[in-house]
Amino acid sequence: MMEEAAVKHTCSLNWNSMKYPFSILLIILISACCGTNSVAENPDKKDLTDMPEVEKVIPEQLPEDNVPASEKQEVSNDTIIEQDVLPVVEKLEINEAVSEELDHSAWDKLLKKHVSNNGNVDYQGFKQNETELNRYLKFLSDNPPKPSWSEKEILAYWINVYNAFTVKLIVHDYPVQSIKDIDGPWNVRIIRIGTKWYTLNDVEHRIIRKMNEPRIHFALVCAAISCPRLYNKAFTAKNLEDDLNMLTREFLNDTSKNIITENSIQLSKIFKWYGGDFRKNGNTLNGFLSEYTGIDISPNAKKSFLDYNWALNE
Repeated sequence: MMEEAAVKHTCSLNWNSMKYPFSILLIILISACCGTNSVAENPDKKDLTDMPEVEKVIPEQLPEDNVPASEKQEVSNDTIIEQDVLPVVEKLEINEAVSEELDHSAWDKLLKKHVSNNGNVDYQGFKQNETELNRYLKFLSDNPPKPSWSEKEILAYWINVYNAFTVKLIVHDYPVQSIKDIDGPWNVRIIRIGTKWYTLNDVEHRIIRKMNEPRIHFALVCAAISCPRLYNKAFTAKNLEDDLNMLTREFLNDTSKNIITENSIQLSKIFKWYGGDFRKNGNTLNGFLSEYTGIDISPNAKKSFLDYNWALNE
């Protein structure tokens, strides 16, 4: 009886007058008609399929790659990945022709413009040229190393990746007093290379350090005063050997970073954190230091480590 009353109320039909199958079919058709009209006439409901698509600002989900599950980072809505780096970078287009070795001239130009010969970084200037910086980051992202590249080409590429994305990390949160003011700066996935995502730690420890070249520690920059200076030239395969030698000598002979004599070595904590990298293939730490300082360090030299200044390198 409740069903009869509902139909009678909705479509103004008397159920008792319907005695044949034809009448039942008619009721079904009329009911469907009534329901359709009630939706169409509702002024508060709109067909969203006709609405223009809203631009998406959240990038593709992080793919499963070579990072152990225990080290994967949770990505929140306010991380660099979702708010800035990739939404901005993805919208830029690159027209540069890609040679066998990538053209890093865009990064070279930015470095010369915003980094002094002493390594002081004008992060405000980088922020004003953020479009150019993002364009270079996308260029790196879209052109991962090829199997045909030489070892020097690959190493120069990854050093530029590390330094450029470190600058981007600072620029995104600028002004900050230190890179350590940023939450988990070395463990946030802000780097897309090809189809994979990486953290700064991934790039340094799982790629660059695996290439068994200890001099990279004086080319990679952590945006701190006690770090090696940010070289105001892009690294290229052609100049890599000379640049690594020069930067290593410079860092070791800078008395604000290391104080080295025959009987005493006061070293940057870089040598404490990565000491094993300088002792591979039968080498010794003292032998490495002597090679680039010209000082014949005694095997019994007293060793200590200087305090590390994490203030921003500006």
